[in-house]
Amino acid sequence: MPKKKSTNKNQQVKGIRLLQDPLLSKGTSYSDEERDALGLRGLLPPKILSQEIQLTKLDENYGKLEDDLDKYVYLSSLQDRNETLFYRFIMENLVETMPIIYTPTVGRACQSYRRIFRRSRGLYISIKDKGKIAEVLQNWPRENVSVIVVTDGERILGLGDLGSDGMGIPIGKLALYTACAGIPPGECLPIMLDVGTEDKVRRNDPLYLGTPEPRTRGKEYDEFVDEFMEAVSKTFPDALIQFEDFGNRNASRFLQKYQNDYRMFNDDIQGTAAVTLAGLLTACSIQDKKLSEQKILFFGAGTAGLGIGNLIVKHLVNDGLDENDAKKHCWFFDSKGLIVSGREGLNAEKSIYAHQQSHIDTFMEAINVLKPTAIVGVAGQPDVFDKPVLNAMADINDQPIVFALSNPTSQSECTAEEAFLHTNGSVLFASGSPFPDVEWNGKTHKISQGNNAYIFPGIGLGICVSGASKVTDDMFLKAAESLSDAVTEKDISQGRLYPPLKNIRNVSVAIASAVGKCALEQRLSSNGIENFSKEKISSILYKPIYKSML
Repeated sequence: MPKKKSTNKNQQVKGIRLLQDPLLSKGTSYSDEERDALGLRGLLPPKILSQEIQLTKLDENYGKLEDDLDKYVYLSSLQDRNETLFYRFIMENLVETMPIIYTPTVGRACQSYRRIFRRSRGLYISIKDKGKIAEVLQNWPRENVSVIVVTDGERILGLGDLGSDGMGIPIGKLALYTACAGIPPGECLPIMLDVGTEDKVRRNDPLYLGTPEPRTRGKEYDEFVDEFMEAVSKTFPDALIQFEDFGNRNASRFLQKYQNDYRMFNDDIQGTAAVTLAGLLTACSIQDKKLSEQKILFFGAGTAGLGIGNLIVKHLVNDGLDENDAKKHCWFFDSKGLIVSGREGLNAEKSIYAHQQSHIDTFMEAINVLKPTAIVGVAGQPDVFDKPVLNAMADINDQPIVFALSNPTSQSECTAEEAFLHTNGSVLFASGSPFPDVEWNGKTHKISQGNNAYIFPGIGLGICVSGASKVTDDMFLKAAESLSDAVTEKDISQGRLYPPLKNIRNVSVAIASAVGKCALEQRLSSNGIENFSKEKISSILYKPIYKSML
């Protein structure tokens, strides 16, 4: 990151306070000289353990845990006491730990959050703080904040309204900003906007930590979020604000309302769109086709699906198609059937994809009539890509594209194994949650997870290094293209539509470089830096190594 003023208001932390600060603590790794100078003598066992030995102990204890939620709690406890060691372990074991600190296990963690809560992390801003949000923000102990992830907990993954129990999502997302893109953990701030919950079970649970009232809505809610946006942008003027897991009724309108005036984006809409577009571009290269040769049928027409459609249209327009013609490549099926012209009750976002076609009630009929080359599931309804659907896609296409993007795993439209089984192995498959490799005809196929973690850390890194004043759709287009370009011939031969997760830091750097250059082209960069090479960006990333404190 570009150098800023110090990130901690207290510069003389010593003794027990030093050991209790997870950003600074090295546990048992302090040298004899540090123990004397920092008032630690006697507060630690005398044996000095290197970070490598600490990692060995950590790996041994972690390996004994069998339940993924137990692993989540164990890693959260480590993060609460020693962030440097936490990130060293996460970054060296990213493939194994990402499903624990992020989807799908973070979904289970949020469902149980009130019971596994150990130590507060981030800021909780309650509806009762309305009128004094700026004061609450001032309580955050660090002045330099580069990335904020904020949620109101209304639509956590595919699990619904979890209220303040949804705080696990911003915490998990920011852990990936550090692990995948090198944003220093001290510059990350998770925020919960607690405006109540419609979940009566939570409201009546004495362990629930949030406001035990029905959700605030309407004018009061809008005024609350407006106040937050104004206050947070003044308190942390350099910060990127990522909206996460807001309800469908609010996600799109807040994006439209704020994106031109604040440095913000919505990952559920724009991040999902970019990672999906990247997967489609890779699938097109495998088929030796252009995106303009695809007909994409979405199961689900919420903010995520419509966001994907909008980015696809933008890509096609950039490739020379007329906008109206570009929209005809995207069809949407929602709870009331196929979206077609003349259907009553369509909102403005859905109406632009209402094409000339008679009404169709079932998804199976829509496939038989439209004969799509790709189906994309984004409705959080499990098992809708069943055997008849997958059989039909394989009958229509030599290499059907099937993206089952809903998560967590319990909400997936189909499993990877089902996709291969019912298409006789011809499928080009991606999922929202991780699935194990599939053995088919003597070959092991690596399953591609269309994970937003491929996109949002690189976007955030690019915004941080460029100082871009806002986040544009063109940046997400560049991110999608960079991600697709990162897929090698070897990856494709293994069945991948995305690069291996172990390479995600390099992917994030490539995306950040593209975003920085885009910010320059759009005259949005504000820090005077013009060198956004991958080498330059890589040189400034956070590295989880203990440093001398003398």
